[in-house]
Amino acid sequence: MSETIPPKPQPEPRSAYKAFRRIGTRWMDNDAYGHVNNVVYYSWFDTVVNAHLIEQGVLDIHQGDTIGLVIETQCNYFASLAFPQNVDAGLRVAHRGRSSVRYEVGLFAEGEPLTAAKGHFVHVYVDKASRRPVPLPAALQSVLEKLA
Repeated sequence: MSETIPPKPQPEPRSAYKAFRRIGTRWMDNDAYGHVNNVVYYSWFDTVVNAHLIEQGVLDIHQGDTIGLVIETQCNYFASLAFPQNVDAGLRVAHRGRSSVRYEVGLFAEGEPLTAAKGHFVHVYVDKASRRPVPLPAALQSVLEKLA
């Protein structure tokens, strides 16, 4: 029985993403090796997804009844990012289910045409009180369509 080896992930161009957010690196983002630590990339993923949803009026982190819980994350790294540097985070939606969304994020060094890193977050949307999955609200679906 032979195993099928998936293709090696490759950097992607800016045109592969639908929305962008600029993020400034901070001194504390660098690790002992002189580049941004991998845990910071996941923080940027969270920031770009949730900031976009808040700005579009479909996520109310204080009063909303529906929240997105992260159930899966993944990242591939292609080039180092470091302080002081601006990062452009590209966002797109790769899949929508009944109550879940796979958001994909590409991180670009300012002015660079290809991703320094790319990854994804899967959110399951749940009732804030019961923590049980709920269908994606219509307003959220409308915003997600623009990112697909």
